[in-house]
Amino acid sequence: MRKKSFVLLLSFVLLLSGFLSGCGNNEEASAGTTEDGKTVVDFWTFWGSETRRPMIEKIIKDFNESQDEIVVKHTYLPWGDIWTKNLASIAAGDPADVIINDINSVAQRAENNQAEDLSEYLGEDFKDRFYPHLWETVEYEGKPYAVPFNTDTRLLYYNKDAFKEAGLDPEKPPKTWDELEEYAKKLDKKNGDQYERVGFYPLWGSVGSDAWMVSADNGRNFIEDGEVLINTPRKVEALEWVKEWKDRIGEDTVQTFEAEFQNQQANPFISGKIAMWVNVGNNYTQIKEFKPDMNFGVAPIPAYDKDSKHWSSGGGFVAEIPKGSDNPEAAAEFIKYLTGKEAQKYWAMQNFDNVANIEGAEAAAAELEGKDQEVYQATIDNLETTLLAPTPVNYPDYQNLMNPKIDQFMMGQMEAEEALEEAQKAVEKMKR
Repeated sequence: MRKKSFVLLLSFVLLLSGFLSGCGNNEEASAGTTEDGKTVVDFWTFWGSETRRPMIEKIIKDFNESQDEIVVKHTYLPWGDIWTKNLASIAAGDPADVIINDINSVAQRAENNQAEDLSEYLGEDFKDRFYPHLWETVEYEGKPYAVPFNTDTRLLYYNKDAFKEAGLDPEKPPKTWDELEEYAKKLDKKNGDQYERVGFYPLWGSVGSDAWMVSADNGRNFIEDGEVLINTPRKVEALEWVKEWKDRIGEDTVQTFEAEFQNQQANPFISGKIAMWVNVGNNYTQIKEFKPDMNFGVAPIPAYDKDSKHWSSGGGFVAEIPKGSDNPEAAAEFIKYLTGKEAQKYWAMQNFDNVANIEGAEAAAAELEGKDQEVYQATIDNLETTLLAPTPVNYPDYQNLMNPKIDQFMMGQMEAEEALEEAQKAVEKMKR
């Protein structure tokens, strides 16, 4: 009797839960369709902050109201978790319809059959809407597997008041590495042996030794067209140059300043601890928030020499359809809207991000005024010499082999050429 009663109770619970589930989800008649026949597109992002979540949800709302065939639903997942869950959902056969993903690893997901080929959903001239260096990154074997959404670029920010104090022309920022060193020494401010202000240090801001190495090597990345280019004379020279800065101001100064930087509110450039640093364009939003009257300028990153380009490093994100999406055609329609001129213009003006759509970016720059316009236009101009670093399909883990060797050199455990030679050999062995 007890067993029979338990079975009856379980049946009732399951029936009730099914009924309640249906009541709580009246909007959807099935997993991918609403009761009134609209296709549901499940959209995953990691934008959950007080600033960005309202922005993306406004874009979604505008799209939903712009037509009557598709309903986009936003799912927020924390940074890091989103991509783990994406791969798990693809493996389980139940992925999102659209996801915001990393631009530099598109080819890897395409090769691993984790993203949909978008060729059939996009016209041949669709790519002309985007900056060429971004579109190249979303193609694999000549086909697009994502659409660029936003990107970034790095500029030299410099304190004009500090320039005046040091006897430097505030309208003439350094253009070469030699000038950068000359200016930095004049901008250093010490009290006895203690630095009160550091003119410049190449590893502070949002740039690493790898970016300086690529810049010195005329923009040649570490792996190009299947060739490993880690141990080259220019990259060795650049790595030694980075360490020379550390040796000049001293390990104690580096550690003391970096300890202070742990406090996100204590932006070292805004507080005057650093006179010049390299950072992403939307670092300007922090200046606007915490010191709106700061007298600063922006310029391209100083070039290796007067005959070199002002190379910058960049990254970004894409809108992608995971492999196995139930509604790829509807998903593609939403991606077109998300990466279209109006949505991109809105995102750029609200967030100071470099958007991928050329018309959207230029429209935003045209409407901005004053310092806002000056900084944003500088980031747009800088895209011409901005290099992305797509993860090579045949060398997916090359950075995990290269970076420890660079760290060993920076700690004085080996010479620069020795470190890069060992990294070169290790990477060459890992070719898939």
